[in-house]
This record gives sequence, C-alpha cells and structure tokens, in this order.
Amino acid sequence: MHEFSQIRAFLAVAELHSFVAAARQLSMTAPSVTRAVSALEEKLGVQLLLRTTRQVSLTSAGAVYAARVGPLLAEFEKATEEVREQVGEAAGLLRINAPMSLGLQILPDVASGFRVDYPDTTLSLSLTDRFVDIVSDSVDLAIRISQAPKDKSTIWRKICRVRRVLVASPGYLAAFGSITSPEELHNHACLAYDEEAISETWELSNAGRTHKVRAGQSLAGNNGDLIARLAENGEGVALLPYFIVEPGLESHRLQQVLPDWEPRPLWLTLYYPPFEKLPLRVKKFSDFFENYVTRIRSL
Repeated sequence: MHEFSQIRAFLAVAELHSFVAAARQLSMTAPSVTRAVSALEEKLGVQLLLRTTRQVSLTSAGAVYAARVGPLLAEFEKATEEVREQVGEAAGLLRINAPMSLGLQILPDVASGFRVDYPDTTLSLSLTDRFVDIVSDSVDLAIRISQAPKDKSTIWRKICRVRRVLVASPGYLAAFGSITSPEELHNHACLAYDEEAISETWELSNAGRTHKVRAGQSLAGNNGDLIARLAENGEGVALLPYFIVEPGLESHRLQQVLPDWEPRPLWLTLYYPPFEKLPLRVKKFSDFFENYVTRIRSL
C-alpha cells in the first residue's frame, strides 16, 4: 500500500479513535485500515497507537507524528485537487447525505449517471432523516427538504419547491368522517413527520387565511415512508411530500384531504460546508443533481 494511504488511514484512526469508524470514513474495510497502520508503524519503527478493547489512542510518538504529517497531507491533497481542477477533472471522494425516502428514490439513478460522466470520483452516500451537522459529520454536500436554512455559516443552493399534500385512507375517512375545513383536523388523528418523532405543526393557508394544526398526538415518526404506510393503514391524516404518497394516491390506498389548503412551502436544497470555493467534484455533482431533478424527475 502506498505510504500516503497508510498515513491517511493512521490520521483517520487518530481522529476518530476507532478502526471501524476510520474504515467507514475512508470506504475501506477495518482489517485493511489495521494493516495500513501496522505497516506504517513497522516502517517508522515506532508504535503510533495504543489499542485496547475499549478504545484507540495515540502514543506520545503518534501524537507528534500526527501533528506534523496531518497538515502536510492536507496540503498535498489540496494541491493535487487544485491541479486536477485546473484541467477540469473532477476526482476524489465526495461524501453526500440525503433524506431516506428521497435518497432511495433518486440517488441510485443520480449516482450511476454521475459515475458514468466522472469515473474518477468516489461517492460515499449516507441516508438519514436527521439534520446532520455538515461540518462535524464530515459531509461535502447534504441534500435536504426544508425551509431556507437559518445557519449563516453554511452555503446553500435552492433547487426546486417540494409539493406537499394532506392525505388519509378512504377507510379512515369513511369511519371518522370527511374533512371539509382545517378546523375539523383537531378532531382527527394527525400523524407527525418529525425529525425526533415527537410532534409537528402544520400551517395551512387558503385565500389569505391561515390555520395551524398540532400533529403527533396519536402517532409520530421520523421517516416519510413510515408515515405514509401508517396513513394507508387507516391510522390518521398525514402531511407528506407528494413524491412519497404518489403511489398510494394512484392506487387509491390514499385520498387527498383539503386540496384547496396549501401547507407552508418546503424546498429541495443543497447544503455545503463553508468552503472558500466549491471543490470541482461538489460543483459538478450539484449541477448534475439539479439537472436530473428539474428536467427528468419532477418532485
């Protein structure tokens, strides 16, 4: 293994205090990372890491070595990336985070298409409905469905509006009555789609009128597909992105409720760490993703 790869593996373990976590970050196997660090220690003739069943920590020599080579490796990788970008080459590791439901529907085709155009990129895809800390979680790009971000330290790019609709199963509506006004929702089981699976406030508007409904009194979940299936099972009314409930509406397992009332708009947005300049691989993926969503796959 190339010495730079060995140093990169060592620095990842030193930062994360775990061979498994380092392997995950580097898209390697844990045994490969272990062998890389051991080979580096043998080459240097000194132990860099203390390994126990509970944790991994730096030796005094390892701390000195990490402090010296860490900045050097970072500068080397930065210089390599800058040279590649000068000739228009998008390469290197690109770490992407996306919501579970959206990611499962869109990312397979986007990732495959992007890899055809940019084969020298390595994609690391993680799916979660939790809002990741884009800096501390070491993510290059996060795909989100949300309102405009409030965190001024991040860079963001608005892609398109995401349509949301109120839905319930025909069986639920037959059992508990049709819904003709938002005020009636207070008498129904409103299912919350919330990051922490606790509660959600729906803000509905129509012709200048606005009405708020507190959802989650009976059921709450942190995944859109889960809430859609619960609604299909007759558990209550849900407010979800259209792309999640479209199959249920087409098969008549779900029925739209209060179609004249619009929920507060959400946007499909790309979030970035506070880069001084977007790396070429990040910019190219962003352009590819936006083109796919706006021209091929409508939300």
